[in-house]
Amino acid sequence: MNYLEALSRRYSVKKFNPDLIIPQETLLSILESGKLAASSLGLQPYKILVVESKEMKEKLIPAFYNPSQISTCSHLVVIVSKKMIEENYINGYFNHISEVRNIELEKLDLFKKSINQHIVQKNETELFNWAEKQSYIVLANLMYAAAIENIDTCPMEGFKQDLIEKTLDIDPEKEKVTVTLALGYRSEEDHFQHMKKVRKPNEKLFKFI
Repeated sequence: MNYLEALSRRYSVKKFNPDLIIPQETLLSILESGKLAASSLGLQPYKILVVESKEMKEKLIPAFYNPSQISTCSHLVVIVSKKMIEENYINGYFNHISEVRNIELEKLDLFKKSINQHIVQKNETELFNWAEKQSYIVLANLMYAAAIENIDTCPMEGFKQDLIEKTLDIDPEKEKVTVTLALGYRSEEDHFQHMKKVRKPNEKLFKFI
């Protein structure tokens, strides 16, 4: 299946088959695509929580306005964006670059200075908006990789912020849930899979200049 076929087959699943679980190897490949997502300055101002236990998914059901996906999916991915970029976070990032690329920290000073200048120019709201945009790039990568792997998905923003953060022990002062993604295998009972995909025609969507 090529990528256009995979994306054409993809739709936002309303009900998964709860008896089918994604193989660990496949799941890890999909998550790796999220890890490899493009990220401004390489900072990856987010983390990815993967809910796989039935008990935790059941605890999260009340946090969603449309709980059918949570109650039937194989795994639930929760992308959490940082509200602030702390000095120790940046230091950790550069220590990691130094280790992975075998470069002395001093040779990264100019790059580090440019990042610090970028960060200090933004207030907390601007920083979170910036981090949130990065999280949606991760979401797109995960959905695309899942489609290629023949795994179904449903991205969801309809949840009670405070409840999901309390359930997952997320510090609302430092970070915030941006978006979630249910993964699994579509149920035969989900009639949405038989509907034709509706998108703008090319002449209304694309403009060649």
